[in-house]
Amino acid sequence: MSTAIINTLLEKTTNFSIEETLAFLANEYKDKVVFSTSFGQEDQVITALIAKSNLPITIFTLDTGRLFQETYDVFHKTIKKYKKEIKVCFPEATAVENLLQTKGPNSFYESVENRKECCFIRKVAPLTKALKGNKIWITGLRAEQSENRNDLDLFEYDAHFDIIKFNPLLKWTLEEVQKYINDNNVPQNALHKQGFVSIGCAPCTRAIMPGEDIRAGRWWWESSHKECGLHQK
Repeated sequence: MSTAIINTLLEKTTNFSIEETLAFLANEYKDKVVFSTSFGQEDQVITALIAKSNLPITIFTLDTGRLFQETYDVFHKTIKKYKKEIKVCFPEATAVENLLQTKGPNSFYESVENRKECCFIRKVAPLTKALKGNKIWITGLRAEQSENRNDLDLFEYDAHFDIIKFNPLLKWTLEEVQKYINDNNVPQNALHKQGFVSIGCAPCTRAIMPGEDIRAGRWWWESSHKECGLHQK
């Protein structure tokens, strides 16, 4: 069933621009299209495109409780510039309290399992609630961001969350993203100019060195595939 829907979406939007595809989805799945933003460069481009046409697409963000102040700064600038409401989703307080009481505030440094547990509580569980009941999930994923994302498709079914994902910037390069931001005066996180490319929680993100992989600054102490569970590929 999901394959047929994806093929239909690909067929109907084959010659559409990103803006036209977003408008089509918003009309085709009224009140069932959501976009998750972490205020990174890719997400800021998509927010700008949604706001530009004032599309009825719900924008939400996951506030893990461990974000950089610079992330909150760009959050504030974004809602001021675009006058677009951004829904905030928090982790369950009891789950966070239990984690800190039993394992301390920095358990994620001790093992991959502990880190994934923290990611699940602070990110995956709130995302599950935010996506529930919706039909289309728009993301800022790009193929060149990591090896795990090389085989992504423009539209794909996410079995874990039982939803169809639309990855509008899939084939964009980082340079194209940055050019759009500069050309359109899109607010961006100040950390991007300090060597931070992929920005997540403050304790788990560092700047990357010249020549390092884009994702090298995320969970840099690990040798795993460096995904938090939000995206299964």
